[in-house]
Amino acid sequence: MARTRFGQRWMLALVVLFALAVSRSASAADKFSFGVMSDTQWKANIDGKNPNTVAVGIIGQLNQEFIRGGVKFVIQVGDLTDNGSAAAMQTRADAAQALYVAGVGFFPLRGNHESSGAAALQFQTLYPQSQGTGDHLAGATGFTSPMQTLAGLSYAFDYGNARFVLLDQFTRTDGTNYLGSSNNNVVDQLPWIGSALAARPAGGHAFVFGHKGFITENHTDTLFGANPASNADAQNAFFASLFGNDVRYYFGGHDHMHNRALVLSPDGSAAVQDITASSNSYKFYVPLVPPNDVVYDDPQREIELSQELFTVGYYIVTVDGPRVTVDHYASPNGCGGDCDLSVTPALTFSKRETFGYSLNGKEFLVRPGQRYDVVKDGYAGTTAAILDGVDGSNQTDHAGRPLSHVVTTGWSERECGAGSSTLYLWGMATAMGSDRTDVHVVSLSYDPKYLRAEAIGNGGFGVVAKDPTGAWVNAVALNSGGVPTYVMGPYAPGYALGTYGVDPDTKTAWAVIDHTNAQFKVTNFEATKNCR
Repeated sequence: MARTRFGQRWMLALVVLFALAVSRSASAADKFSFGVMSDTQWKANIDGKNPNTVAVGIIGQLNQEFIRGGVKFVIQVGDLTDNGSAAAMQTRADAAQALYVAGVGFFPLRGNHESSGAAALQFQTLYPQSQGTGDHLAGATGFTSPMQTLAGLSYAFDYGNARFVLLDQFTRTDGTNYLGSSNNNVVDQLPWIGSALAARPAGGHAFVFGHKGFITENHTDTLFGANPASNADAQNAFFASLFGNDVRYYFGGHDHMHNRALVLSPDGSAAVQDITASSNSYKFYVPLVPPNDVVYDDPQREIELSQELFTVGYYIVTVDGPRVTVDHYASPNGCGGDCDLSVTPALTFSKRETFGYSLNGKEFLVRPGQRYDVVKDGYAGTTAAILDGVDGSNQTDHAGRPLSHVVTTGWSERECGAGSSTLYLWGMATAMGSDRTDVHVVSLSYDPKYLRAEAIGNGGFGVVAKDPTGAWVNAVALNSGGVPTYVMGPYAPGYALGTYGVDPDTKTAWAVIDHTNAQFKVTNFEATKNCR
């Protein structure tokens, strides 16, 4: 019976979330990036780089990564220290100075390691920017908090076309907790959360942050209480508020691993991606088996998308008008896996995964063994589809659960010389650290008046993608193998990797590819000055 209800609940949620796939417009805005980092606890200061239980040695390396990455500000999702002392809190605040000097803002949250009322009061003093005052606002505006005892602890602000909502769930400045327990400390903030999200910039984005996740992989405690089933009614209201206000991503920490999952509300009516940020600390946790979702939720409500253990990592989120792209970077932890650091490692970061969405695009859940041809979208006269391909993933998380794909689309206007709008496509990579996908077929319609008609017969135009240098090239040129082979006519099942073509009857171009380069359009392969 539980299995049947599980299927029914997922079907309801997927109809709401993916089959409808509502496209929404977004106002034009300047492109900008922000960084996300997680817990920075440390033990004994053996190497002299990590005073007062703060991972200053790692923070310093992350600061430089963020500065080089050109972010406008950095958000830390809690556990600023290990012991929560006044000296430790001051040390963490001092470690942000390099960001301030570079003109980069810093907006932190508390975690359970600085959960006291005394730490709350000190936090307000150390980070006046969280209340919209001081010298380190970095261009952020519109600061609000839910109540005086959470002023600057839970807070929201705007930057560009996005609203940022940061949630504190710990003891308040007056030493109290809602209904006598910190497990309830998000519940009475729900009206403010709803109003803060509803007042986001018109046509813009909203991002939500907290220390604990919706369903975590090692810790049992969550944003809403002692386990994932706690405060179910409040969770339903919270998820409905996020989902109804176009919040796609919630970032948390606490678990010291990278984990990305699609999580449903307890009633199955809404879903949000829950991103647990990888460790910036001395410690690295291992997921529980069986998972917390299996133990506490019936039906289960977590679909795993990606997971990587035993790394130090960070995130750069780029907002570009209606589009959002998240790049996750990580380094081996320097102590060989499931271990505690005792000295600061020299970190070597590489990009581990990229995912994103667009307010003018759609989202599709594709599970292992399912076909990608559910992906269909259109914009400004251009239609796009994945015509063929199967999710052949055999990737699993630590508990053995299969990893699924959330494939997302987005758009930008037709560029000079192009016969179509530009399609953005995220979420198809087959493994962490790889730019390869399952073999699939991307198709785009085109308007022939923008292309050289004589090129149809000789393969002179088709689907192009951006290469690593930013140049537009034949999409099949970026494949891992196969022979570029032109076909004039429609795609037919069985065409090999590297086959590409143009169907003049339906005015579509298509390509058989196996890469994640996220931007596609139809244009002449040779540069043209005939821009209309």
